[in-house]
Amino acid sequence: MNSSARLRKGLWLLISHLLLLLIAVFTVYPALWIIFSAFREGTSLFSDTLLPEKWTLEHFRSLFTRFEFAQWYVNTLKIAFVSMLFGTLFVLLTGYAFSRFRFAGRKSLMSGLFVLGMFPSFLTMVAIYILLLNMNLLNTHSALMLVYSAGGAMGYLLVKGYFDTIPRSLEESARIDGANHWTVFFKIFLPLSRPLIVFLSVTSFAGAFNDFIFAQTVLRTNEKLTLAVGLYNMVNTNTSTQFTIFAAGCVLVAVPITLLFMVCQRFLVEGLTAGTDKG
Repeated sequence: MNSSARLRKGLWLLISHLLLLLIAVFTVYPALWIIFSAFREGTSLFSDTLLPEKWTLEHFRSLFTRFEFAQWYVNTLKIAFVSMLFGTLFVLLTGYAFSRFRFAGRKSLMSGLFVLGMFPSFLTMVAIYILLLNMNLLNTHSALMLVYSAGGAMGYLLVKGYFDTIPRSLEESARIDGANHWTVFFKIFLPLSRPLIVFLSVTSFAGAFNDFIFAQTVLRTNEKLTLAVGLYNMVNTNTSTQFTIFAAGCVLVAVPITLLFMVCQRFLVEGLTAGTDKG
């Protein structure tokens, strides 16, 4: 490599690192502002300095004394956990069916699900709302769990791609020993798909945990609210500003999701790249 080529490469690396640094600043700075605002005295998010002049925990106490934050937290965890269990199971079963079964209309059904998955989910909100109204499920957590879990099957493509990489010889050996599809699925495919399962579980949990639009549409009473809806109503319906209390709530909301992603980071990377070798 001549000197001019090395110079161009070094210049390109410098520009790339500067661009990444700029993106990091724009990404991290708002998060830091929210975190420090949670510990800042007063009720306004505006401040001349990033770090608080005086630190306080009063906003965190106010969340539990003035609002039903603890109940919102329990509601959200319950909805997210149940949706994670059933949503992950549904998408794994759907991916297994498309990977190992051959039936009429299989490719058309796969294409249809793929196209539907490209549309924003809120486009179906009116139809889902009417269905839930007719089923008397409005203002219930069951409605959120049902919709979140049922929507999990739309992500079948990643699971199918991963299952396609599992050798059929393992499945055939199990069938010689008398195993049926359920045995093959639970005893062979699931143990070999741990990174994928962790990735699906974490992403489905985070999706249900952070959802606002659909939860705002379905839930009505204060004791039924999730964290996203409760915090929004707390700021939107109070006459006095509650932005620093809102920031404290955001910090507490981010804690479990952040810890979950940190613990499962290795599995998330492996699961994210799963199924890329074979379609």
